[in-house]
Amino acid sequence: MSIPTTTPESAVPAADPGPAVANLETIVSLAKRRGFVYPSSEIYGGINAVWDYGPLGVERKNNVKRAWWRSMVQERDDIVGLDAGILMHPQVWVTSGHVGSFSDPLVECATCRRRFRIDELPGAEGLSATDLRDETIVGRLGLACPVDGGALSAPRRFNLMFQTYMGPVQDEANIVYLRPETAQGSYVNFKNVQQSSRRKLPFGIAQIGKSFRNEISPGNFVFRMREFEQMEMQYFVRPGDAAAAAFEEWLPRRRAWYERHGVSPSRLRLREHAPDELAHYAKKAVDVEYRFPFGWKELEGVHNRGDFDLGSHARSSGENLEYFDPVSEEHYVPWVVETAAGADRAAFTVLIDSHHEEEVKGETRVVLRLHPDLAPYKVAVLPLLKKRPEIVDLCHRIKDDLKRDLMAVYDDTAAIGKLYRRQDEIGTPWCVTVDVDSLEDGAVTVRDRDTMRQERIPVARIRRAILDRMEAARAD
Repeated sequence: MSIPTTTPESAVPAADPGPAVANLETIVSLAKRRGFVYPSSEIYGGINAVWDYGPLGVERKNNVKRAWWRSMVQERDDIVGLDAGILMHPQVWVTSGHVGSFSDPLVECATCRRRFRIDELPGAEGLSATDLRDETIVGRLGLACPVDGGALSAPRRFNLMFQTYMGPVQDEANIVYLRPETAQGSYVNFKNVQQSSRRKLPFGIAQIGKSFRNEISPGNFVFRMREFEQMEMQYFVRPGDAAAAAFEEWLPRRRAWYERHGVSPSRLRLREHAPDELAHYAKKAVDVEYRFPFGWKELEGVHNRGDFDLGSHARSSGENLEYFDPVSEEHYVPWVVETAAGADRAAFTVLIDSHHEEEVKGETRVVLRLHPDLAPYKVAVLPLLKKRPEIVDLCHRIKDDLKRDLMAVYDDTAAIGKLYRRQDEIGTPWCVTVDVDSLEDGAVTVRDRDTMRQERIPVARIRRAILDRMEAARAD
């Protein structure tokens, strides 16, 4: 469901660490120049709030998803995966409350006709959920159009779901929706997953997939998009205290995941939702927030959803979604603790937080200190002399050997100094340089991105040395 991103003053820490990058345009420019993110359909002028991931961007985002899956599924015995369909029976969204209440407050300028979310207007920062529902809020705060200063309408609710039709006839009977979240797929498949995998409570269902929201005022690059990818996990537990305990376990665990993958702890914080901003299904909700260049914003939400989801779908569908506990011999509807993250926001966050500029020998070095697990390329293999065929041949043999286990790239399009700087700027952790001596001593130079230290390693040991460094980074 739609989660407000306003931040009460009481939640703001005394010392703001400031953003890792002061100007968002720095990241936008780097992202396009280096092939991380492009405007979608750019040759036709683009389409608002839709972005395409380039060669490096798709690798980085896939690495984020792999790291999440490894942490949530591969390394655990109590969580299994699911890939539910984007199109679902329309009654799913009626039952979940999306058709009736999945909306944001919208105002419209009387002169330019542009529409805005109230909480993103100048002068409306930090409003409570109660304020956002107040029909007099525009006049009370003296809000005006940020584009031309025109008068704004009273707020009205705007449903965020994309509607389409299934089949050849476009009538009301054939209406379907592009899903606004992946969670409902886990709820309607609860019984299938539990029985086919023979799971006992507590257990979770994890899912990564596309979702779609017709946002009123998307923006801030890839932070708020109309088409995005979610990484959500629904953890099914006994009702009551067991859910509260699971919630308290998952909250620090999810914050620690970002820290473990290189995000600065000082730019992360937890913010609990006030009672008047809780979603209708939530008994408790806490956001993991990050200090973006445009302020503190939600990175991930952890929610105690009670039995709203399974209970609602059971009543609406007539299907018995109770769980039989073989130990207590009880039948009950499980409660759900949800962790809801965005793959796009997570990838965006690590891109911002890893960005560093420093002076080296009188020149500015731009470096992405990405965690090796998240870096698009793990190794770049570089020839010191590209006109020596035997050096180039050795480079390709090393690169091909490394590519059996990880992403490696060969580059000879510049002098060695520029090649190092290029790999620094895209976050490649290690560069392997093959020189004339390599042909004699069978060794190559391995350069570390962060320290710039160089080490001579025999060619026969390169693959093992890089894999050991990857393992060490993962263990930190």
